[in-house]
Amino acid sequence: MDFRFTEEQLMIQDVARRIAQEKIAPSAEHHDRTGEFPLENIRTLGENGLMGIEVPAEYGGAGMDPVSYVLAMVEIAAGDAAHSTIVSVNNSLFCNGILKFGTEAQKQLYVRAIAEGREIGAFALTEPQSGSDATAMRCRAVKQADGSFVINGKKSWITSGPVAKYIVLFAMTDPAKGPKGITAFMVDTTKPGFHRGKTEPKLGIRASATCEIEFQDYVASADEVLGTEGEGFKIAMGVLDAGRIGIASQAIGIARAAYEATLSYVKERKAFGAAIGTFQMTQAKIADMKCKLDAALLLTLRAAWTKGETDKNGGRFSTEAAVAKLTASEAAMWITHQAVQIHGGMGYSKEMPLERYFRDAKITEIYEGTSEIQRLVIARNETGLR
Repeated sequence: MDFRFTEEQLMIQDVARRIAQEKIAPSAEHHDRTGEFPLENIRTLGENGLMGIEVPAEYGGAGMDPVSYVLAMVEIAAGDAAHSTIVSVNNSLFCNGILKFGTEAQKQLYVRAIAEGREIGAFALTEPQSGSDATAMRCRAVKQADGSFVINGKKSWITSGPVAKYIVLFAMTDPAKGPKGITAFMVDTTKPGFHRGKTEPKLGIRASATCEIEFQDYVASADEVLGTEGEGFKIAMGVLDAGRIGIASQAIGIARAAYEATLSYVKERKAFGAAIGTFQMTQAKIADMKCKLDAALLLTLRAAWTKGETDKNGGRFSTEAAVAKLTASEAAMWITHQAVQIHGGMGYSKEMPLERYFRDAKITEIYEGTSEIQRLVIARNETGLR
């Protein structure tokens, strides 16, 4: 097995690292404190091909592979997790599904604007009463005689909802069919019938604006259906597989930032006349942090490589994506916890970014499939039992 990266992969990693270090990290505290959406930085990421990493050049993207996406996401997340959340949604949840299931006109209209960073995209699946149980959705799309659909209902926890121009929406078109009665739509948030709720106050990733959205007699034309009618659940699950690789990458970036800060700290901080990095208990924590970080990265790269192969040859990468997300998110939570502990009082202080890493890490165990759901996906795929 060849673990070396290509020149192109290293190039986009370097671009992401430079922007993260020069623009994102220096502004992270401000955006976390104020909750201000980092539009200027997102525009910069878009101008450098990072809002559409796997999007072909003909649709405004960088035309890179899934491994390149992981490498770039890790760097951005190490600078600030909130920025990487926005990048992940645009790349994985928005562009990915349209590229696979959209028409040529949809790709040109929706993907290009997002990939170039001119507009922001969002993904609307979760509802107030249904999180992990996506099939329990109440948002309804009723087909009209002219082929259009009238949509009514609410969606919650929509990342980038307050600022998105376009949204991939999932609504029930035939409740009697259950999952096969769900259809995906492209939504233009400037059209009548679309309403945004208040921006949610969150524990972490505070600069990635999140809100509830509501549809009141919103009309979606026939050419705004993504894929075919009744194919929505299949689209959503496939998109979430890709999204889980993005969140695993985000978790690795957060964990790496906490780990690197801790490495520096244990060499400088002295107690009882010695650097605390010489204490065996501290060394044990450092060793475990390193092992979990490397394991998470390698599993995530495996998932990305597998996705690249399935993009070319067909198939699924659900298990690999779930393993990566579960391992990386729980590693990030554990590593940031230990980082705060090692830093002691300074780790608890807002004067250092450790407490932000700790807060940001938690969401990676929740969104795009909780750790419990990842275990369910893995076990069902391994046993074949439902």
